[in-house]
Amino acid sequence: MILYPAIDLKDGQAVRLVHGNMDQTTVFNDDPAAQARAFVAAGCEWLHLVDLNGAFAGAPVNAAPVEAILKACPVPAQLGGGIRDMKTIESWLDKGLARVILGTVAVEDPALVREAAKEFPGQVAVGLDARNGFVATKGWAEETDVQVEDLAHSFEDAGIAAIIYTDILRDGAMKGPNIAATEALARAVDIPVIASGGVSSMEDLAALKATGVISGAISGRALYDGAIDLATALETLKG
Repeated sequence: MILYPAIDLKDGQAVRLVHGNMDQTTVFNDDPAAQARAFVAAGCEWLHLVDLNGAFAGAPVNAAPVEAILKACPVPAQLGGGIRDMKTIESWLDKGLARVILGTVAVEDPALVREAAKEFPGQVAVGLDARNGFVATKGWAEETDVQVEDLAHSFEDAGIAAIIYTDILRDGAMKGPNIAATEALARAVDIPVIASGGVSSMEDLAALKATGVISGAISGRALYDGAIDLATALETLKG
């Protein structure tokens, strides 16, 4: 199981939110590229990046720090937030991003997801952000009546690389991930599922790995707070 250290970007800084609330922001590093280098030095194989401002704006906002991270780090990175058209997808992949994460457009324009996955095999993931089992969009600000599993099933034949499943009510709250819902989704579809939201301890990582079906986990606040030691976690997950 791959552990993805998360760098959430707001106003050019590495931050963490609570439940996706932009008004509940903790700044962890004024230099996101330095933070990324620290994660790489600890041995991470991937980086998970989120343009928080972009998710609300519907277009890239924190392009400069993302580009700085891509230039500074040799490991692949995936990015979500404000990626809602083919031009933006192509631009990011041309700049060295390994994988784009499409969230809002997965609901509003599923044809774009299919087109992008066909055009860029292995480089398109879908971000399913859920509140009580229903997908939320536009930086989690808008509720939908779309159920997570239904949307996931609709992309089974699209060739997407992964689904990033986030339980919004767990995100940034250090209360543990929704393992049951994540495992259920991973068993329901053939697409690799990455857990996100609330991954806050070594026990959480062990429990996710023990399901045998979850392919990865994203953690942010726990790494910044020291609740999870990245180097130790990476070594443990190899076993």
